[in-house]
Amino acid sequence: MSMIELKYFGHSSFLARINGTEILFDPFISPNPLASAIDIDAIQPKYILITHGHEDHVADVERIAQNSAAMLVSNFEIVTWFQGKGIENVHPMNHGGSKEFDFGKVKYVNAIHSSTLPDGSPGGNPGGFVISSEQGNFYFAGDTALTYDMKLIGDSYDIDFAVLPIGDNFTMGIGDATKAADFVGTDKIVGMHYDTFPYIEINKSAAIQMAQEAGKELYLPAIGESITL
Repeated sequence: MSMIELKYFGHSSFLARINGTEILFDPFISPNPLASAIDIDAIQPKYILITHGHEDHVADVERIAQNSAAMLVSNFEIVTWFQGKGIENVHPMNHGGSKEFDFGKVKYVNAIHSSTLPDGSPGGNPGGFVISSEQGNFYFAGDTALTYDMKLIGDSYDIDFAVLPIGDNFTMGIGDATKAADFVGTDKIVGMHYDTFPYIEINKSAAIQMAQEAGKELYLPAIGESITL
């Protein structure tokens, strides 16, 4: 049974606590008016995992990395770009590769999206992460379309829950997210990448109902809220 705590910071930013180690995903907090109550200088992760280079996933990486000395984990291009900004504690990865860290294993997997860094530099190919640990396993999809590659995750891992984009327009909507959950083999979806901008505003009650009709439980924590899965 998974016992992983997730704290939501809005948009696609989550802090996972695994066996006492804090891992921050895709911090876009200070530019997000919905997350104005979050004190980003109080966020002190040991690791920062970045799925792709878009501004709405990397905006606070530099500040939080400097404050916390966290290790930045992402693809080679994104890591190299942040090294140019003086971030020294880094670990580059690329698709299909995995690495053991002190909290568990990280695998960098395919995502179908785009990935350009805020200054226009190429961000390499976008990805997602599969995290496997003694406390549980989960899939953090990043921004992606539904893809058959997700079936490989279900074939290889016992996934306890999946953090999936549900905002539609730029990524999957809830309908495709329920299929993605089927592919990776979980009935628990944590929604992300919704409501931040007009393009991705959703009807949350309708999304929850659609998930239920597909046999899934959709979690939509409030910004600043922690849940344990």
